[in-house]
Amino acid sequence: MFPRPIEQSPRSWQITYQALIPLALILWLLPLIAVAVFSVKPAGDFTQGNYWGLPGSFELFNNYGQVFFNSDMPRYLFNSVLITVPTVIGAVALSSMAGFALGIYKFRSNIWIFFMFVAGNFVPFQILMVPVRELTRDIGLYDTKTGLVLFHIAFQTGFCTLFMRNFIRALPYELIEAARVEGVSEIRIFWYVVIPLMKPAIAALSVLIFTFIWNDYFWAVVLTQGPESQPVTAGITSFNAQYRAAYHLMSAGSIVAALPPVLMFFLMQRHFIAGLTLGAVK
Repeated sequence: MFPRPIEQSPRSWQITYQALIPLALILWLLPLIAVAVFSVKPAGDFTQGNYWGLPGSFELFNNYGQVFFNSDMPRYLFNSVLITVPTVIGAVALSSMAGFALGIYKFRSNIWIFFMFVAGNFVPFQILMVPVRELTRDIGLYDTKTGLVLFHIAFQTGFCTLFMRNFIRALPYELIEAARVEGVSEIRIFWYVVIPLMKPAIAALSVLIFTFIWNDYFWAVVLTQGPESQPVTAGITSFNAQYRAAYHLMSAGSIVAALPPVLMFFLMQRHFIAGLTLGAVK
C-alpha cells in the first residue's frame, strides 16, 4: 500500500537513487542557472548567437547597475511591495474571521457558504479577464494599485478561508467552551484564544499568498499599465525595445524580482513548515 523506504531497498537501488538525486536537482535548477548566466552576459553575446556558451565578458556590475539606476525597476519593486503587503494582510485577516465563523459556529447555511468559498477556487481566472477589466474601468480603479489589491484580496480569500476553516476546526473546542463559561465575549475569544493558536497557519498562509501575489503576471498586465502602478513582474518587459529584446537586462531584472519571495520563505521557513505539518501526527 505504501512505498518501501529507500533504506530497505537493495544496495544497488540505493546507490542509483543517490546518484539520480543530483542529476534531478541540476535539471530542475537548469532554467534558473541559465537566467543567472544570462544576467552577467553582455548584449553582444545575444546578437552573435552566444546563448549557451561562456560569457564574452563578465558584465555583472554593468547589467545590474543598469537595472537599478538606469531603469524604473526600483519603482516597479516598490509597487510590488505596495500591492503584495496589503493583499496579504487583507486576505489573511478576512479569511481568519470567515474561517472562525465557519469553523466554530453551527448554523443552517454553514456548509453552503463554505461551498461558495471553495467553488470560487475552481473558476478559471482567464474567463474573468474581460469582466474584471471592464468593472475596474467603470468604477475608476483600472491602472491603479488599489484596484489590483482589491481584486487579489477578493480572489485569494476563498483559498485562504478554506485553509483557515480547516485549521480552526482542528483546534481543541474545549478551550472555546471554557472561555464561554468564564463569560468571555466572542470577539475576545477570537482575539485572545484562537488567534494565538493560529500563528503557524497565519505564517504559512502569509508566505503562500505573498509568493502568489508577488509572482503574479497575468493580472498585473490585464489591470495595470505603465510604471505608475505596474508590479515588477510586468515591469521586467519594459527592458524590451521596439526591435530588440534586452535579454541580459531582463535576466538581471528577473533575478532581482525573485529575491524577495525567496528571502520571505527562508525567514519564515520554520513557521511555514510548522503550519503545514501541524496536526499531521497525533
